[in-house]
Amino acid sequence: MTGRRELVRMALAGGVATLTLARPERHNSLVPALLDDLLGHLGAIDGDDRVRAVVLAAEGRSFSTGGDVRAFHDQPAAAVHGYACDLVGKLNRTILALMDLPQPVIARVQGPVTGGSLGLVLAADLVAAVPSAFIAPYYASVGFAPDGGWTAILPERVGVQRAREIQLLNRHVDAAEAHALGLVTEVVPADRLDARIAEWLAVLGGHVGSGMAAAKRRLMPDWRRAAYAAGLEAERRAFIAQVTRPEVRDGMARFLDRRAAG
Repeated sequence: MTGRRELVRMALAGGVATLTLARPERHNSLVPALLDDLLGHLGAIDGDDRVRAVVLAAEGRSFSTGGDVRAFHDQPAAAVHGYACDLVGKLNRTILALMDLPQPVIARVQGPVTGGSLGLVLAADLVAAVPSAFIAPYYASVGFAPDGGWTAILPERVGVQRAREIQLLNRHVDAAEAHALGLVTEVVPADRLDARIAEWLAVLGGHVGSGMAAAKRRLMPDWRRAAYAAGLEAERRAFIAQVTRPEVRDGMARFLDRRAAG
């Protein structure tokens, strides 16, 4: 991490490792360097007996807006394929690494979750979201194929028909609906978000760590993890095949123009 700004900060206190996405000027959108930092911290946490729980948080107004469309658009045409391979591959590794942690993972969702960043939330064990938070795909409007578990994990959680509706209509799912669908554990007023997470951490801190790890292993048996991994890899291949199509570059340009205008 020497020579560049760290895009994910880690703090360890009282047995809790807090990982904070720290790219707020770009709405914590995902780029390879951010995922490198996150993967590095997750690797360190996995073998650290001092860590009893993990909180995944983010700076700024957004939790994360998924893959950075500007970064894709700015790639030379010949480099887009390699960039997509790198980014989505690292995103998939990050999702699986979060799921594989023996410690409970809490996602602190203080703002929008769009595109592939949904995978970070789907990988968490508990999710606290403020009322103004929402989930949205944006794939169809840009032209990307879904990644981040939108096809590999989400249909199992909410049903295939609901997953189709959300993605094809590019529908925003607000925090209340996300809670009703089982994607969010609790919707919490913004001024109570950290207090509620502290309450959860206090409960988790009273449990036996190996017991929680055993529960997580049984909730993620080998067959389910293998299915998720295979689905994520299929997403990666589909994303790579789609992202190099000429109409996708046009879609990215229109998306960026709308963002600039709005």
